[in-house]
Amino acid sequence: MTELSPPAAMAEAPSTASRWRKARRKAWRDRFLYLLVLPGLAYFIVYRIAPMLGMVIAFQDYSPFLGFTGSEWVGFKHFATLFDSAEVVRVLWNTLYLSFLQILFSFPAPILLALLLNEVRHQAFKRLIQSIVYLPHFLSWVIVVGISMIFLRTHGFINGFLHTAFGMEKPIDFLIDPVFFRPLLILQVIWKEIGWGTIIFLAALAGIGPELYEAAIVDGAGRWRRMWHITLPGLRTTIVILLILRLGQVLDSGFEQIFLMLNSFNSSIGNVLDIYVYTKGIMQSDYSFATAVGLFKGVVGLILVLGANRLAKRFGEEGVY
Repeated sequence: MTELSPPAAMAEAPSTASRWRKARRKAWRDRFLYLLVLPGLAYFIVYRIAPMLGMVIAFQDYSPFLGFTGSEWVGFKHFATLFDSAEVVRVLWNTLYLSFLQILFSFPAPILLALLLNEVRHQAFKRLIQSIVYLPHFLSWVIVVGISMIFLRTHGFINGFLHTAFGMEKPIDFLIDPVFFRPLLILQVIWKEIGWGTIIFLAALAGIGPELYEAAIVDGAGRWRRMWHITLPGLRTTIVILLILRLGQVLDSGFEQIFLMLNSFNSSIGNVLDIYVYTKGIMQSDYSFATAVGLFKGVVGLILVLGANRLAKRFGEEGVY
């Protein structure tokens, strides 16, 4: 086999100019698709990427009157304060504990609902149930918490029912008793997001080949065995990816929901990092320290995502990337 001379080889390889021309033609051909991408891209640039430039104030004693350039640089002073503060340790524990409860109870809820809906054979009834459980996702947390307060207040529906059905004289203080604070948060998250979360898992279930179920039926496998040996393994990759992404938000407990449910009685367990950052940064105008806490949250989330992704790959899963 004869080798090509250097000039011939260079002639066969596409030149940089030709590659650029081809890329421009392709971009012009798909210009309307790129226009569809622009709103989402603009959202991430304006609200996600551009604000990251403000993280420099975590290393400054920032003053709005002096600006970024005039404020004094203090290095890691605010991070040292963050790790030395007993209040931050307590707030961090509240955040981690609440996130653990959400992962333990809220994360599996859409999986269980998707498995139940997958067993429904009457399509009209299945679509009706899906529509009903999807609806709360489109409600704001203000409405969700407002509904909870109407039902759970001292003279609300729940206490009225307990009094009528069981003769309970003293109403239960659901909204101010710290014992009920975390369970109420978990139940609100499940009620609001369980239907929306099932969309992903139902899509994953649709990708499982029906021939696997047919072969299992021929072999005499019942519903539980088909679910255990076919359905759950088919969902495993999706579950792992979503769990990895959820670990990246382990220090995000949901500011709006907790802020609306918080009061002076449950503040000892309801003061999480998001509330703490709001208090320090907005209420007390300690912008640099609040930014340091926010940056700490982002770094911890990044480390957890990278570590969980690497661990998932070691166990043979695809991971996020």
